[in-house]
Amino acid sequence: MEELPSIEASEIDERRIQSCVHFMTLKKLNRLAHIRLKKGRDQTHEAKQKVDAYHLQLQNLLYEVMHLQKEITKCLEFKSKHEEIELVSLEEFYKEAPPEISRPAITLSEPHQQTLARLDWELEQRKRLAEKYKECLTSKEKILKEIEVKKEYLSSLQPRLNSIMQASLPVQEYLFMPFDQAHKQYETARHLPPPLYVLFVQASAYGQACDKKLVVAIEGSVEEAKALYKPPEDSQDDESDSDAEEEQTTKRRRPTLGVQLDDKRKEMLKRHPLSVTVDLKCKDENVLHLTFYYLMNLNVMTVKAKVTTAVEMTTAISAGDLLSPDSLLNCLYPGDHGRKTPNPANQFQFDKVGILTLSDYVTELGHPYVWVQKLGGLHFPKDQPQHTVTADNSLSASHMELTVKLLRTRLQSRLALHKQFASLEHGVVPVSSECQHLFPTKIVSRLVKWAAIPYEDYAELPYTKDVIEAGLAEDTHLYYMALIERGTAKLQAAVVLNPGYSTLPPIFSLCLNWKGERTSSNDDNIRAMESEVNVNYKELWGPKPGYQLLTNQLQRLCMVLDVYLETEPHDTTVEGPKEFPQEKMCLRLVRGPMRLKPFKFNYPQGFFSHR
Repeated sequence: MEELPSIEASEIDERRIQSCVHFMTLKKLNRLAHIRLKKGRDQTHEAKQKVDAYHLQLQNLLYEVMHLQKEITKCLEFKSKHEEIELVSLEEFYKEAPPEISRPAITLSEPHQQTLARLDWELEQRKRLAEKYKECLTSKEKILKEIEVKKEYLSSLQPRLNSIMQASLPVQEYLFMPFDQAHKQYETARHLPPPLYVLFVQASAYGQACDKKLVVAIEGSVEEAKALYKPPEDSQDDESDSDAEEEQTTKRRRPTLGVQLDDKRKEMLKRHPLSVTVDLKCKDENVLHLTFYYLMNLNVMTVKAKVTTAVEMTTAISAGDLLSPDSLLNCLYPGDHGRKTPNPANQFQFDKVGILTLSDYVTELGHPYVWVQKLGGLHFPKDQPQHTVTADNSLSASHMELTVKLLRTRLQSRLALHKQFASLEHGVVPVSSECQHLFPTKIVSRLVKWAAIPYEDYAELPYTKDVIEAGLAEDTHLYYMALIERGTAKLQAAVVLNPGYSTLPPIFSLCLNWKGERTSSNDDNIRAMESEVNVNYKELWGPKPGYQLLTNQLQRLCMVLDVYLETEPHDTTVEGPKEFPQEKMCLRLVRGPMRLKPFKFNYPQGFFSHR
């Protein structure tokens, strides 16, 4: 038992010695490892420094290459100033340049020397041109001085000419040669828009050549017309002004949508400040005043009419619409009512601002008749719409003469009707001496009423339906009611007066109230009476231009009413004498199965017969 501890102690000492040896070995190995690691790091660092040095050399070389490439590109792209100069061609250069400059022996084989020689020749030519330029400048200054001297002379001459013109005014008035007034008119005409200018020129030319009683003038503000063509001036406001404007805009209310539309409509329907007036004088000194306007944004012309009579006319109630500006020029040409704009493009403009039709504004703006556009040289084809319509002088000239004649004829016919209506309202049918042979000496039936009626009342009459269905009665026509009486018989005549009277005759629709109501639908003789005035109207025209047609038709109605009543058979059931004794001499009282009466008057025999 004592030997065991001694053995264990020796083993422990031995193990301790071994462990110390191993620990020293481990320490040695650790030191060697650190030494090797440091050596590897040093080698790696040296290799890295070499790589960095090589990389830096590479970057330097690349930079030099890039710099050289840029320089090469600059050299390739370099443009000399001589390339911008237009040199003469080679053929011209060798032909015109002297040999000491062209040097063909050298320049033909060397392009560089050739270019230098051409530049030398160009310089030589430009020196010569510079000398010529200086000479021209000196001559120009001399001419300018001469012009200034002449301007001073002309400016001093102007006051003298004005004084001469002023002194010659009495002579011009005495000789009826208003040169000064015409000159002012033509100066003003320069500011007219093209359509009004065409109208002014053509109307003035026609008046001078063919119609001395046609007077053309220009009205309106010339300053406003000039302002339309002035460019807007650029205004630079100060800071204080802009601040004040900002305060005002903030305080001011924004306009409502309705106000904006009203402003747009007013701008759309704006007229040019200048207008052209045309005065048509008749032989009896009555004047038709026409004022032509131009709507700038719509590119159409309008007209307003006014009549001035030489003698104050008797006021007739039924003649109120005859000389009315809204109806005086209606249908001067067939179908031209002047209610719609003739320019198709205007409808798209109206849609933007909420205008349904131009007829709501014709009272203020005037009527845009088609003939007015043609007088201004404007034509709006419907089958081939054009983007821009320009004023054409030839179109205006081709329509001027006929339109002036129609206008004068319209005025004379309306004035004649106005006089006749004054007599008709008093129950008197005026018949001229030239037309007395158309009627017998004694006519018993009398006109007792003549009045104007609206189209609606005319359309409600049962005996006018045939006229309306035939398209012979339109709302642009004039409508009247005549009442003719004889005893208990009353003949009502509804009259349609076409605006083109007397070229187009009035149309009568009759209704006889006597022993019942008799019209053309239930009495063949009433239809025959209508034919006497509606179909055989050419017999009643009278002397040209036929302005007595209406009164002659009314007189014939009185005549045929007498024939109708006197040829009626006597009612034996009624005691007493016949109400309408026969006073007219008739060859036959009735004829044919329809028992037609003899309404045709034969002059000078004085009897009535059938047609």
